[in-house]
Amino acid sequence: MRNVAFLVSGLVLLVLQANLFRALDGLRPDVAVAVAVLAILVDLTRGLQGRAPGHPRVVTSFRADFTLPATVLAAYALLHGHLGRPIPALVLPLILFMGVHEYSLPRGAAVAFVLGYATDVLGIAPVGLYTFTYVATFVLARAAGVRLAAQTAWMQVLLVGAFAILQSTMVLVLLAIFGRDAWVPRSLYPLALPHALATAAIAPAVFRLAQAVHAATASAPRAEPGGAAP
Repeated sequence: MRNVAFLVSGLVLLVLQANLFRALDGLRPDVAVAVAVLAILVDLTRGLQGRAPGHPRVVTSFRADFTLPATVLAAYALLHGHLGRPIPALVLPLILFMGVHEYSLPRGAAVAFVLGYATDVLGIAPVGLYTFTYVATFVLARAAGVRLAAQTAWMQVLLVGAFAILQSTMVLVLLAIFGRDAWVPRSLYPLALPHALATAAIAPAVFRLAQAVHAATASAPRAEPGGAAP
């Protein structure tokens, strides 16, 4: 049940990712910057309200729940004409969540395989490119065993950013080795860093969605046999 729920969530995120640029292409830069400023103010206010009494530092309580996605919108509106479209990979944080929480290797790899294959089909990538890299990313994340490191939002940002760069590197290497056109990896590598930063920025939101799916599909505790009601 849980694997089906993650698969459905990944497919929904994938469809959203494939059509995200359609909604963002018409975004005005001044509107995007205004949204980013508003998001910063909202997160600062929430951080001050949620700070423990006597806690002297605001930075450590600043979770940037709204600031990071709003920053992606602002960067897209301001920079996509110069750096290309910094579209985040919404599916990648979901796969990393399964990996760092040590989901079953066969089932997690199967979910990553289907999501990677769907990415290949919906996109213009050669079939098998994201199928391989998503499965490899899941296996590497599971082998890393960094569950505790992914508990905070900022560590999720760093973790997903690092794996996004790794996954982009694998894509570029595979395209350079097996691709038919040598110019494709050369034209794509300048987009790797903006893509990784955008993916890292939306990581806490996707991790929160994945945590909700994880909690909703958790098995209920079994009652002990012969137990009497108090």
